[in-house]
Amino acid sequence: MGLTKQYLRYVSSAVFGVIGNQKANIAFVTLRGGEKGRYVAVGACEHVFIWDVRKAEKVLILEGKKHEVTYLCPSPDGVHIAVGYEDGGVRIFSLLNGESNISFSGHKSAVSVIKYDALGARLVTGSRDTDVIVWDIINECGLYRLKGHKDAITQILFLESKNLLITSSKDSFVKWWDLDTQHCFKTMVGHRTEVWGMVLLNQESRLITGSADSELRAWDIQYIEEGKEVGEPQEKKVRTLLENEEEDEEELDEEPEERILSCKKAGSVLREARDRVVSLVTDAKAKVLACHGLDATFEVFTVLSEEEVQKKMDKKLKKAKKKTKSQGGGEDVPEPVVERKLKDEIQKLANIKASSKIRSMDCLLVPNGEMKVALLLQNNTVETYTLKTSEKNPTGTKTSRLTLSGHRTDVRTLAFSSDNIAILSASGETVKVWNRSTLQVIRTMGCEYALCSLFVPGDRQIILGTKSGKIQIFDLASGSLLETTDAHAGALWSMCLAPDQRGIVTGGADKTVKFWDFELIKDQDSGKNKRLTVKHTRTLQLDEDVLCVRYSPDQRLLAVSLLDCTVKIFYTDTCLFYAWTFHIALIATGSADRNVKIWGLDFGDCHRSMFAHDDSVMFLQFVPKTHLFFTAGKDRKIKQWDADKFEHIQTLEGHHREVWCLAISPNGDHIVSSSHDKSLRLWERTREPIILEEEKEMEREAEFEESLAKGDEPVVPGEAKGEAEPAGKKTIETVKAIHYLYLLTVAIIFAALSICSGSNKEGVSLILSSVFLFSELEVSLLVLPFPYVPDLLKLFNGYVQQGLEVELVCRFSFTFIHFILPFHFGQISSNQMLLSVIDELRTNTISKVREIRDVLGFNSAGLQFLQREIESKEDVMFFADATDRFEEKKRKRRKRERAVLTVT
Repeated sequence: MGLTKQYLRYVSSAVFGVIGNQKANIAFVTLRGGEKGRYVAVGACEHVFIWDVRKAEKVLILEGKKHEVTYLCPSPDGVHIAVGYEDGGVRIFSLLNGESNISFSGHKSAVSVIKYDALGARLVTGSRDTDVIVWDIINECGLYRLKGHKDAITQILFLESKNLLITSSKDSFVKWWDLDTQHCFKTMVGHRTEVWGMVLLNQESRLITGSADSELRAWDIQYIEEGKEVGEPQEKKVRTLLENEEEDEEELDEEPEERILSCKKAGSVLREARDRVVSLVTDAKAKVLACHGLDATFEVFTVLSEEEVQKKMDKKLKKAKKKTKSQGGGEDVPEPVVERKLKDEIQKLANIKASSKIRSMDCLLVPNGEMKVALLLQNNTVETYTLKTSEKNPTGTKTSRLTLSGHRTDVRTLAFSSDNIAILSASGETVKVWNRSTLQVIRTMGCEYALCSLFVPGDRQIILGTKSGKIQIFDLASGSLLETTDAHAGALWSMCLAPDQRGIVTGGADKTVKFWDFELIKDQDSGKNKRLTVKHTRTLQLDEDVLCVRYSPDQRLLAVSLLDCTVKIFYTDTCLFYAWTFHIALIATGSADRNVKIWGLDFGDCHRSMFAHDDSVMFLQFVPKTHLFFTAGKDRKIKQWDADKFEHIQTLEGHHREVWCLAISPNGDHIVSSSHDKSLRLWERTREPIILEEEKEMEREAEFEESLAKGDEPVVPGEAKGEAEPAGKKTIETVKAIHYLYLLTVAIIFAALSICSGSNKEGVSLILSSVFLFSELEVSLLVLPFPYVPDLLKLFNGYVQQGLEVELVCRFSFTFIHFILPFHFGQISSNQMLLSVIDELRTNTISKVREIRDVLGFNSAGLQFLQREIESKEDVMFFADATDRFEEKKRKRRKRERAVLTVT
């Protein structure tokens, strides 16, 4: 038996180069009681980065699994942050340690909005699948799913005082939901286009909505008192005038009957921008309102309090009286009336222009009246501004800008240094050199639009080929541009270092291949030192644009890829066509036809054509000194191949957009790749061997599990599809949980038998606790066979009677009965024995829960009594010392921060 060729696995080791991706929003967060407005959270591919905007440092990474982050929402207490993902999942992270212990899965597509309630006990998520789901964070389960919208959900708001929910969607509707009854009681149809944002003002008495036009529409919310019938007169309320209001729109907004509340249009606030609203945000107390569109400008409005508005109206009335008196009005002249307008309540503060188009924003108001704004820009930048709202005509001041850790445009070329330590990345505006170990930027230099690059032997200079056909040489020690040479009349698409390291060869869109030698010339600026330059030696004229050039390892041959889909081989010394002779070398080519072809240089024949990617192949490179090579494609994947056996070895998945290029380190241990998602990914070769048969089997299993999870959802017989449905969804975890429940039921039966003999009480607790590791318990219970139902109900009744894990058993029983009764209603209702068991279980549960409540109340009262007794005898206060130490540390930290600000 022959030896099996061994391959080693490459794994992802780091993501860098991305400051904030474009799919997620930006949010202010607080870390360990730190200063408000200092830290911001942004999505970075599948991770969440927490940035210190003052130091421009990354302080915390909340690591995701596979799917891209789409929404962020900090909790009201600032300790946690909820993260929504592209696959519809939600995870809750702790900002203290960066760990995630709670996850929800209910949506079928990307999460588009997340909101906490005021206490942080419930979480509401909206998605592109048009559904809204309410989650119970404490019990780690879904409560219900609200259905009614016809397009993606854009915003969600809580009305805490009435336990109501407001949702907006791209279907142009705003819906009002009663969470007590789980139904939609009102739909606002006053918008002509998509509703992109909403905020609540004036203590939840006014709603502001942003649509696809220049208006911010204001709606007055008036709650209907209980006991009053529809049609009875309500309390008279001051109405505001509508600016640019049409009569037909008023008629459209009116509804024949009002329940719970009425929502009438109060007017419009006009924005200067003419495009749609992208973000509409307020601070925590809704004193300021900020919005922006698709451009680089955001607008800030101040919301006056009722006292401020009344003072303003008194001044207007006084001025009107004075004017009437000056015009000679007598006693018969009626007293002037001043109408209250919407612009008297919401006033514009300032327009602030950012350095680029804005993707998302967040704001907060500090106690001294200063407004802090964080902007996530579309060019991979984060900016922060401050605005003093107390001033009459405030101007925004830029306080920080995060740009060093990433490029503004896509990285189009990558290269490794000869010592495997430094990484070069170049884009349309800058070239950066990174330390591979620390992932920190060593140098950032401005350049033209770069298409190809390499390190000069010695790693002291780098060379770029640009879209304008120039060669740019940079010195890494000084970070300066040494020389710019006009090399080609068109784009310089490819560049290759000669194996003897004495020169380079370039190919461009001007249908030429040019050979260059390295030379040292006298630096005219210094007059003494010598600097590197390139000298043009030869030109090879071709019939088509040159896309790629590569030397053979012995520098005897030169391969040239042309625009006419051909590859031509030339002798390097004579530039003549290569005459086919016996040679063991291979050449691999990748194309936009999604195939990779492997050619032999002995006869020039194609050894194998392999379907490599689901989209165009963008890059191909051999691992040094091997016949293994990697390809990158527009299908977001990187694949490794064996050119000898024509086999696919492994697939590296991680990028969320097209992969443009990659570079392999000289020792083959590291790979760096760049993508349209603005990220650079570092891959590391491990010592783990790859067995191809096992890899193929794992791929088949993954495909089978995915198809299994995409099957039909379980249907409850007789259940009508309404506005509220269960929150769970069918996943591969739920399918596995079904089989797990079968085994669990049998295990519980045997555990119960052992309990009857007085042993293994801890085993039952462990078994029942393990069930709650599955957040998909509800969906799994729906397919549990009926023969297991009687045994489980009897066992639960026995556990409650004996007082074993009452709380745990109650949670399981309530969930069980809630989902099983509708499913097996006919069989259960016709079985008198089961009805008696259910009734007994209800009675025993109420009795045991009351006993536990009484015990807890008695213990709490006893502890409070002991606390009072000890405090009166010892003349001390419990926990006072710890509180004082905490406040002292807080004061010292604030003092240090003020000192730093004074110095800077």
